[in-house]
Amino acid sequence: MEDREVEEFFGRIEACPKGDRDRKIYADRATMELVRHSVAEEAHLYPAVREYLAHGDELADKETEDHSEAEQIMKDLERHGADDPEFDRLIGALMSEIRAHIAEEEEILFPMLSSACTPETLNDLGDTVRRAKKVAPTRPHPSAPDTPPADKFVAPGLGPVDRLRDTLTGRGKQD
Repeated sequence: MEDREVEEFFGRIEACPKGDRDRKIYADRATMELVRHSVAEEAHLYPAVREYLAHGDELADKETEDHSEAEQIMKDLERHGADDPEFDRLIGALMSEIRAHIAEEEEILFPMLSSACTPETLNDLGDTVRRAKKVAPTRPHPSAPDTPPADKFVAPGLGPVDRLRDTLTGRGKQD
């Protein structure tokens, strides 16, 4: 996920009047990107955090917990249309959670990892995360494993199923 891309979806949601069905379309698209990104980070980035950083276990556990909270909000959001007041509450909570998470990663986690790893290691890690996003699920699965090694076996199986459901329902597409 490019942080700019998710922020663009959030900006579009905020620009639409409450109840506008485009808010749901943008929320679905943001969710798809966020889930793919979270799964890839949990499978590859956080194990690197555990390996390369002092107190890496604590940092990775906190990041994984943040993902779990956001994933539950996204799952709850799926059940509500844009005209439902609960949608407004949930999308507000999601945007707040994700913006805080991104800021924490950019200001704390990434600089620490950058200091602890060689540029080659960081490039390899980035490539691995990008590849993982291509096969990752696009829907929240709060009960799925989010720690290695189970996450590496479950997530790839959910990805194709989610993509098929997205295609059949038109989820994430604009009219």
